[in-house]
This record gives sequence, structure tokens and C-alpha cells, in this order.
Amino acid sequence: MENALWEFLLEKEYKKIKLKFTKTNHFEVKASINGVKGLFILDTGASNSCIGFKDADLFNLKAKASSIKAAGAGATDMLTQTASKNKIKIGRWKCNNITLVLFDLTHVNTALTMHNAKPVNGIIGADILKKGKAIIDYNKKYLYLKVL
Repeated sequence: MENALWEFLLEKEYKKIKLKFTKTNHFEVKASINGVKGLFILDTGASNSCIGFKDADLFNLKAKASSIKAAGAGATDMLTQTASKNKIKIGRWKCNNITLVLFDLTHVNTALTMHNAKPVNGIIGADILKKGKAIIDYNKKYLYLKVL
């Protein structure tokens, strides 16, 4: 019975991605944006996937000004930029047309490091999870994303 979920999802063309549970009760996931590896928080409550301003060049993002104001993790009304047409790879799952929101992640990383967790490059949000028809196995710490 233990592998029944994975076997069922494999038949439905899902990819299995290992998650790491942190000291701050978050799931971390490794992903590549435009071929560059990074560390991300998996956040089902974040409407958009995000990258910190300071990592825009690292991930080769072509940012444009945005009228969207970001809020979350104790900060509100933060200025943002957007970057379109990015490639993302999470495990063996990939998507070639992702728009990312850029904003100042300092407050997020400060909170993480205060709890002896690693700082992150960004957040994988509901936009990517929805696109990949995500299923999260909280008990076994796996993310499943459907091949597009």
C-alpha cells in the first residue's frame, strides 16, 4: 500500500520530487530557473512564485516594473517587478513559460536565518503548483507534478 500513490501517479505522468522539511516548518525544494540552481520555499498560500531582487541577475531574469504590490510574511505593500518567459525545472518536471514576481525577500530570509534555517532564493507558489496539478504528500515529504 505504501507505494500505491506513487504507482498511481506515475501512470498519470507525474514526476516525484523530494521535499525537505525545515526547522521553520516549511518545505524546501531545489529548483533551476533558466538553468541556474536555487533553493526555494514551497508555499501553497503564495499566489505567485517569486525570486528575490538580489538574485535577478543570478537567474538571468529580464525584469519589468510592475504595479502589483506584494504582501506576506509580515510585510505589506512591497514594490515588485515581473519577469516573463522563464524556464523552471523542479526535479525532472519542467515548464518553459513561467512568469516570476521579483521582490525584496530580506524579511523572509532574516526570519529563516534567525531560526537556523538556510536563506532561500525564492518561493514556489500556487501558480506553478496549479500548472503542475500538484499533489503534496506531507507525510512522506514528496511533491508530485504532472508532466505538461
